[in-house]
Amino acid sequence: MHEMSVALAVVDQVEQAARSRGPGGVRQVHVDIGELAGVVPGSLAFCFELACAGTVLEGAALVTRPVPGRASCAPCRRTWDTGMPPDLLCGGCRGPATALLSGRELTVTEVHWATEPD
Repeated sequence: MHEMSVALAVVDQVEQAARSRGPGGVRQVHVDIGELAGVVPGSLAFCFELACAGTVLEGAALVTRPVPGRASCAPCRRTWDTGMPPDLLCGGCRGPATALLSGRELTVTEVHWATEPD
């Protein structure tokens, strides 16, 4: 399950940021997950909880936000939601997508520290 390696990478990233802040824990970590990233949010949440054990993130909540896949066609100047499984053919000319605009994200977007006021 590659979600465990993703969870470990998120924990490592946040721990590095926590070192520069000094003592204190983490309440929440927000992550954008692209529809095409191949990451199952529920599996990531399970792995995240395990990966946080014994770290400054222990007890922190993982908040995920889905990012839809979007593609574009340069000749038609169209954009569309790719869906899942992804439809990478232009609805106008039926040519292949020339660019994938979004959907591959896997980004830590926010960290809420335990020492911050609510």
